[in-house]
Amino acid sequence: MKIIWLGHSGFRIEIGDQVLLIDPFLTGNPTFPDDRKEEASRGVTNILVSHGHGDHLADVAEIASQTGTPVHGMVELMGWLDAQGVKDTNGFNKGGTITLGDVKVTMVHATHSSSTPDGAYAGGESGFMIEGEGRTIYFTGDTDVMADMKVFNDLHAPDIGLLCCGGYYTMDMRRAAYAAKTFFNFKTIIPCHYKTFPVLAQSAQELIDALPDTKVIEPEVLTAIEI
Repeated sequence: MKIIWLGHSGFRIEIGDQVLLIDPFLTGNPTFPDDRKEEASRGVTNILVSHGHGDHLADVAEIASQTGTPVHGMVELMGWLDAQGVKDTNGFNKGGTITLGDVKVTMVHATHSSSTPDGAYAGGESGFMIEGEGRTIYFTGDTDVMADMKVFNDLHAPDIGLLCCGGYYTMDMRRAAYAAKTFFNFKTIIPCHYKTFPVLAQSAQELIDALPDTKVIEPEVLTAIEI
């Protein structure tokens, strides 16, 4: 398995027979090099979108149109993408599970907000449980800590956490560490939704210090983390 950070909350995950893109925000992302967009989307098999905000949705339509890749996410958001000319969308909802080759993806609740760049209703915010190769990844999407996380662990027992933790718009390092210690038994944590803008945390050291028994990896953009 390879987990590749695309800056902000974007990831490329090579798992089983799939190459998944999650929340690709490349255009206008100050942490992503403009000349490496093709590299980020090369060979992609499916795109997952957690919610409708521009810093998660920015490049979805372009990548889907260029590559013919199916896009999966909240049903209302997929309807909006249909109207933007995206030809292959799959709308599902929280608690629903889809099968993508050797990989299963379950949409789970998040607590945030969601609308499209033009202000349309996007159906609600979400995260994803991604199961493959005998491992389970929890991609939080944008969220604060919530008691639902105990249910997520009871049902899915994720061992890898891709945790938003930059603060201001989502939970910060302290709250992300609390969530990890209180609700989960992660073996590996990769922080995200930080470093992008000055208002967000620029280092994950606080998260690292708070979780001495967990492997917390500060990712580098487009550098594969092999698990």
